[in-house]
Amino acid sequence: MPSMPPADPRLTRLFRRNAAVRSRDFVAAGISRSELSRMTASGQLERIARGLYALPGYRGSEHETLATVARRSPGVVFCLLTALRLHGLTTQAPFEVWIGIGNKSHPPRIDYPKLRVVRFSDAGLKQGVETRKVDGVPIKVTGVARTVADCFKFRGKVGLDVALEALRDALRSRQTTSDELWHYATLDRVANVMRPYLEAVA
Repeated sequence: MPSMPPADPRLTRLFRRNAAVRSRDFVAAGISRSELSRMTASGQLERIARGLYALPGYRGSEHETLATVARRSPGVVFCLLTALRLHGLTTQAPFEVWIGIGNKSHPPRIDYPKLRVVRFSDAGLKQGVETRKVDGVPIKVTGVARTVADCFKFRGKVGLDVALEALRDALRSRQTTSDELWHYATLDRVANVMRPYLEAVA
């Protein structure tokens, strides 16, 4: 657990609800950027990413790292291995955070955590995407059926074994249906790839 903030009411208010705080939020709270630099140099704060600070001893949980990315880049969609992890469809703990961005978008400039970026069409950033809250921060994540179909679409990146495991687990846990999977397989243009596997486990 991070140590308690110093007896500065501004810091107390900032860290009451958030484990990590953006530099612009410090400025809004009346803490100048030069004062923020002094607090960091003196050890009152830790810089954990570009423009993001925490109390000393901060050790972000898996979910907190996603909240960190969403705070910095609210338009990204968590997908593939990261989405599988959120849906409980894999035992793997990816060391990268997988995000989807638009075809013409610039990747987020984030020092931590390490990002793995894939590109989606405008429709791909909306279809089958859910919004949920992680540590109080709204994040966008591909739904179960969409995530499984995406794993087949990007099987060259995640591995066919991961896609097959996700397909089996999604159906066995009844988090989705064959019809939903087929719908997103068609949208992702991997229906022919998924058909034999879907028929074998359905």
